[in-house]
Amino acid sequence: MRSRQGTRNLLGKRWKGTSRKWWRTTTPLFHRSENERYTMIFATGLGVPEAPVLMPDGGWLVVEMAPDRGCVTRVGSGGEIQEVLARTGRPNGLAVDAGGNIWIAESKEPSLLKLSADGVVETFLTTCNGDPFLFPNDLAFGPDGALFLTDSGILFDDFAPGGAVRPDWNDVAVDGRVYRIDVESKEITHVDAGIRFTNGVAIGCDGMLYANETLTGNIFRYSLDGDHVGPRELFGNVLIPADDGSIRGPDGMKFAANGDLYVTVFGQGDVTVLETDGQVVNRIPTEGSFPTNLAFGPAGSQKIYVTEDEVGTIEVFEVGVDGAALYDGTPLG
Repeated sequence: MRSRQGTRNLLGKRWKGTSRKWWRTTTPLFHRSENERYTMIFATGLGVPEAPVLMPDGGWLVVEMAPDRGCVTRVGSGGEIQEVLARTGRPNGLAVDAGGNIWIAESKEPSLLKLSADGVVETFLTTCNGDPFLFPNDLAFGPDGALFLTDSGILFDDFAPGGAVRPDWNDVAVDGRVYRIDVESKEITHVDAGIRFTNGVAIGCDGMLYANETLTGNIFRYSLDGDHVGPRELFGNVLIPADDGSIRGPDGMKFAANGDLYVTVFGQGDVTVLETDGQVVNRIPTEGSFPTNLAFGPAGSQKIYVTEDEVGTIEVFEVGVDGAALYDGTPLG
């Protein structure tokens, strides 16, 4: 792996432990990246952030995965850090339903959590038919109201003992899964297994389910027909060929309204854009090397907000298109 200041945590992301000074600012900063694009730094001082979610009032939710944080945090519409909503251990993914409940993929004590609008945290699920969760990672609601959960397929401490990715990361046994959850009945079913570190998940404009595979760079998709999920299909790949031995791969992803898929690629330091045929059409460099997830901004803004772990920020990029509407757990039709 490339040498960088600080301690690497899971998947090449770094943190400086409890000695880190988490500084805050409410003033957006601007930087010029390598391709002469201006990058707005929307929020700073976040401890290994991921899973940005735009709220109806224009504010944001993010998770902070740093060991001294381990929380769901609210960020104001101007980028100011407002409050910690819950400390759960190591929250990794978020989804918000129509009732204001916050669903959390918790990776330290592997579980799906439900944070109610009045602040009560419920351990909703920890297993699928007796098979324990290993590394709940990301979440997305589908058009029928079901919640899809990715599980990376290895315990966090086994993949990154002491917070550093093990040197044999590409050879270790990983059994990534995708689950479908009926949040009304708590019925949970396996959608897929045998994926080499399942990570981001999203519903496409074509109504299909998309999930990615970090250790290969692959993006998969599955047809949806009610509660039936079709077989895995290869959609595309986001990696630039390299042989430096560093871990790189897709993380969180979201669809634009035109059907393009925007994928954060940590270790590669970009947001890779794939057209509807799976071909890469753009790569947007990020300020840090470890972008983890993204969300589109308010309607009409045509911006993406990207969480970045190396520098603990939310970065903003103008992309010329709005995001596709997200499902909120309310069944269509």
